Amino acid sequence: MKRDSLKKTLILLIIALAICASVFLPLPYYIEKPGSTIELKDLITVNDKKDQEDGSFSLTSVGVQQASVVTAIKAKISPFEELVSEEDLFGGASGEEYDQMQNYYMESSQNAAIQQALKLAKRPYNFEYKGVYVMNVMENSSFNGKIDVGDTVTKVDGKSFDNNQDFMDYVQQKSVGDTVKVTYEHNDKSKKASGKLVELPSNQKAGIGITLVDHTDITSKDDIDFDVEDIGGPSAGLMFTLEIYEQLTEEDLRKGKDIAGTGTIDEKGKVGRISGIDKKVASADEAGAQIFFAPNDTISKKVLKKNPGLKSNYQEAKETADSLDTDMKIVPVKTLQDAIDYLKQMD
Repeated sequence: MKRDSLKKTLILLIIALAICASVFLPLPYYIEKPGSTIELKDLITVNDKKDQEDGSFSLTSVGVQQASVVTAIKAKISPFEELVSEEDLFGGASGEEYDQMQNYYMESSQNAAIQQALKLAKRPYNFEYKGVYVMNVMENSSFNGKIDVGDTVTKVDGKSFDNNQDFMDYVQQKSVGDTVKVTYEHNDKSKKASGKLVELPSNQKAGIGITLVDHTDITSKDDIDFDVEDIGGPSAGLMFTLEIYEQLTEEDLRKGKDIAGTGTIDEKGKVGRISGIDKKVASADEAGAQIFFAPNDTISKKVLKKNPGLKSNYQEAKETADSLDTDMKIVPVKTLQDAIDYLKQMD
């Protein structure tokens, strides 16, 4: 009798442990899901003043959490949750390197947003392009082991550049196997390294074999402060710009409406494609946004040939909004000016 009781206790204990493991034991997978929609009047201060006007501009985010058995199963059946591998999320980077990368993206995004807002508001500023931050180095790169994540590449073959597109254009007009000399800063010291160009998997063109983001600096008489300690990545660029511009000009662009959106911003005011837009649309809808700005990126025939099902951010956003049956209006934008033009004609 005692033996049967002990057996039942052991079975119950095993079941309890299995349940606990399924709930709490982390898997080498992560779940991407709708994150927060955050009003930028709480994050950005211009010339020591907070935005006090009606309505709001908001950034949208993708939430990430490590999966357990239970949450992984839930993600498989939830419409706006996605299970991704550790490799897909971090791209081979360590957790520390990933956080560093997101901080660099955020810094670049802030500087580009400040520049575009000041330029549009016709305010003086000084914008300095210092080179490109090294975010990742491909395993087959000739510079693997020479250049580290966090270094800043300042020149190639003795040439400096005004932006990362000029940097990439120079390198990609060369051939795979050509040797280039790279000047870079490591721990505030200038160094040089030579290596052969490799074929980039993204476009089959020649490249150094690094993932990069602009390393920039901007100064102005206008004091623009960000409080974004726990937010990373480049995708808030457009919304940052709109918030800063409205505060600089004191122009009522929002007309009391709650406006969310996403998209990178570059030195020419172009709004760039981002990932996870379906989750951001769902987040904005949950937060009660009335308008959502979505990048209207153009997908080339070459890219479509390799990825037949690929859609523009605007197409994805519109389909998500339709599936939610939301009243939130999805507005396509290719440039900052597109967003400004829409706001000015808005009732």
